[in-house]
Amino acid sequence: MLLTKEIKKRLPPLYSTEKDPDPIIRVKFFNPCGAGTWYATEFDGTDLFFGLCVIQEKELGYFSLSELSSVRLRFGLRIERDLHFGEKALSKVFPERYPLQPEADQEPGTIGGEIESLLCGGTP
Repeated sequence: MLLTKEIKKRLPPLYSTEKDPDPIIRVKFFNPCGAGTWYATEFDGTDLFFGLCVIQEKELGYFSLSELSSVRLRFGLRIERDLHFGEKALSKVFPERYPLQPEADQEPGTIGGEIESLLCGGTP
């Protein structure tokens, strides 16, 4: 089953997180045979998701449960839900969408902090 009742309850309605600078990904779907990963942040309650789609490029957009469910892959496989995926901020899987934070906001030892330090003439 791609989507349980519990996950449906946790998914915010469409457009409800559009002002959130870093929405939470609630569920991940993937193609077990190759390219194709979908991260859902919102759901219309019936069929339509909004989230991050990663096929050849990463892009935010809409995708449908019915389309994911209808895909038939080699060896009888289908699109699957990642049972081990824990909810996380979109920035954790799509960091290139988020610019480097000022050094004060960086966690110690992060690349952003090191780059800022090098550009300013300091040592990382």
